[in-house]
Amino acid sequence: MSELHSMLRTMKTAHIDAGPADISTRKQRLKKSIALLKDNYTALCGAMSDDFGHRSHYQSVLADIMSAIGALKHSHDHLDEWIKPEHVDDIDGGIQAWIQQQPVGVVGVISPWNFPLNLAFGPLASIFAAGNRAMLKPSELTPRTSALLKELVAQYFDPQELTVVTGGADVGKAFSALPFDHLVFTGSGAVGKHIMRAAAENLVPVTLELGGKSPVVVDSDYDITIAAARTLTVKTFNTGQICMSPDYIMIPEGSESAFQAASAEFIEQSFPSMIDNEDYTTIITDRHFARLVAMLDDARDKGANVVSLAPQGEPDYDTKTRKMAIHLIFGVTEEMDVMQEEIFGPLFPVKTYTQLDDTIEYINAHDRPLAAYLFSDNSANQDKFAQHTTSGALVINDVMTHASLNDLPFGGVGGSGIGAYHGLHGFREFTHAKPVVVQTPQGESGLRLRAPYSQETLEAMTSFLDA
Repeated sequence: MSELHSMLRTMKTAHIDAGPADISTRKQRLKKSIALLKDNYTALCGAMSDDFGHRSHYQSVLADIMSAIGALKHSHDHLDEWIKPEHVDDIDGGIQAWIQQQPVGVVGVISPWNFPLNLAFGPLASIFAAGNRAMLKPSELTPRTSALLKELVAQYFDPQELTVVTGGADVGKAFSALPFDHLVFTGSGAVGKHIMRAAAENLVPVTLELGGKSPVVVDSDYDITIAAARTLTVKTFNTGQICMSPDYIMIPEGSESAFQAASAEFIEQSFPSMIDNEDYTTIITDRHFARLVAMLDDARDKGANVVSLAPQGEPDYDTKTRKMAIHLIFGVTEEMDVMQEEIFGPLFPVKTYTQLDDTIEYINAHDRPLAAYLFSDNSANQDKFAQHTTSGALVINDVMTHASLNDLPFGGVGGSGIGAYHGLHGFREFTHAKPVVVQTPQGESGLRLRAPYSQETLEAMTSFLDA
């Protein structure tokens, strides 16, 4: 893959030769990104739908176009404030010091298929604001969107500012091994380990946005109907193919029937039909579809009570259209695949508990999730849950709300990721905070290091230590 190395060398040389991008250049790159999305959103939404088989136009506009534009505009509008040097006050001896916000250089971005524009331009909003250039490798599972994006980027950007690299797993592997100044990957934890291993060969800093099993906990004091509606709003969005999608729910023992009834009512109101419903998105590929069917079969075979919420008269899932109804899975055990793997689809395991402490203990016994969701009106329980669980984010009385708030960092912790972006936090993620120090003409602070050393000073220091 010598061509990839050549492209990166050219971009790095251009970055160094041009010097740090000024604020006008950074804003121009953000504006061009916004223009690309606004001018071509119809074609981009069509490409995404073709790649999925069918994807809700509403979901694509909201989650991929508008969300990406929102992130880009937020960076543009706050850049004047973020870029200022941070001066350090009250330094002894008259030394001057400040922190210079320096671009890191050329950033590689490996974006996923589930939100192919949001998870490309979301990081780019931070990368461009920080004054960097970027190489983007979009997913091969959305080939039409990736090809169109490559074509459009070439129209709107100089190739030394932003370039798109397309191809399969072999290209992705070579891309992740390039000596970038920073590398961003969004995808599964299993692939994330390979990405981090490849980046380590060149000591490339990484931002890993992974997934995992994000839990929902419903407190005994909370209305189960509201919790079901708010949770399933996100579980059905993009058919659960979201890294922050609720992966399982823990409800008070004895509330199973109420939760099932509330869930069925919500689905009936939101999706009275599934197969021909324009609002209902298909599963991305035959392989992903087959994996979900196998997980359902595994749960049944191991004793789970699987409840399909398919509309009356329609199948639980349809191989031809790759549409699959929401399935509630009661009586799950740890041996089932649905409790071992991130689901990334419309299957929803339901666990029960007797004490809220049981849910905290369970969550803490597993990998730290990208997000955790608690439904509770009890302030003491809210605080306890927040203090005693660790997750990339915590949302109380809703699901996934944090992802649209550009002032909040977006990222995981432990098994769900490393680093975060969005807003100021993204600007800092892709900026080197370089200390700059100007010594006084007399250089007083350095004299204490110079031999011959003063016995008087030594005695003063040891006197302080012995005190």
